[in-house]
Amino acid sequence: FFLSLKLEKRTKGKLQKQVCQVVLDHFEKQYTAELGDAWSSVRDVLTSPWYWQHALLLNRFSQSPGLESSLAEQGYHPAFPAALPYLPAAFRCFSRTAPGRFPAHKHQPGSLKHYYLLNAASLLPVLALEVKDGERVLDLCAAPGGKSVAILQCACPGHLHCNEYDHLRSRWLEQTIESFIPDPLRSLIMFSKLDGRQIGDLWPEFYDKVLVDAPCSNDRSWLFSADPQQAVLRLMQRKELSSLQCQLLRSAVKALRPGGSLVYSTCTLSKAENSDVISLILDSCSSVVPVDISGMARHVSQEFTFLSGTQQHELLVLPEKGRAWGPMYVAKLKKVSSS
Repeated sequence: FFLSLKLEKRTKGKLQKQVCQVVLDHFEKQYTAELGDAWSSVRDVLTSPWYWQHALLLNRFSQSPGLESSLAEQGYHPAFPAALPYLPAAFRCFSRTAPGRFPAHKHQPGSLKHYYLLNAASLLPVLALEVKDGERVLDLCAAPGGKSVAILQCACPGHLHCNEYDHLRSRWLEQTIESFIPDPLRSLIMFSKLDGRQIGDLWPEFYDKVLVDAPCSNDRSWLFSADPQQAVLRLMQRKELSSLQCQLLRSAVKALRPGGSLVYSTCTLSKAENSDVISLILDSCSSVVPVDISGMARHVSQEFTFLSGTQQHELLVLPEKGRAWGPMYVAKLKKVSSS
């Protein structure tokens, strides 16, 4: 009862947020053209936090007896089917169709959290990466750290490099890792605050797997920009993001060993930052080829809604009522020769 009261209060607080009309008008024009009929239902979910859902990624390093049965009683179910080609046994994520947010854990030094609250679609890039034990893994734009935590729920890399250029976000990243990962494993993790565009030159062909969860137009948060002037500035700078994303991807390709895999992801619906970026990389980098991830999309189609008509190496999660996950764009590439 107290939990439901807490959820109700939090949800009502979210409902008081105001949609930024400047951003909505911009999205209306762009996404009507890019998504067609799908945009109206996506818009309804994105502009109504009442519909938003949260999933729980359980922490395999912190035992919490009774948590799974408690989640089941509240209508939660496993978010990813066992039939997925890559789904490690220790990777456990729970979701439910009802909106509302499970109580968050506060960071306590020396104590591991039991679960990570997230948008379930944000785990698709990690599952697409298919990390195996002992591999060298680079999370190029790692803050706030959810995908790094998820990687460590999947496998025990021989080396995990978490990079975040922004100083404040970098601290947030380190705190997230401290909250979820035990001390012995932290020795496998390297943190850096480098410009991601430099990493390919600093560690050429060093990594087995690279995740580029790129800076992007975060559609959900931008729609609720409190400051209209900041919103206008963001929309003006939006055109420059695809150039940065391409540069980050080229650096990631350099850092990847031949035979290694790269996953690119964003939390925007924007074609200019998604499929256009990947097409440009495929056209300009002969060392990489697309990897088919349509099978993964088919296996999780009960939980997620995808834009139809995308290429086999990419997917775009569209939020809809009852499945309010996303936006999340995912594309996978493989390096077949030296850069």
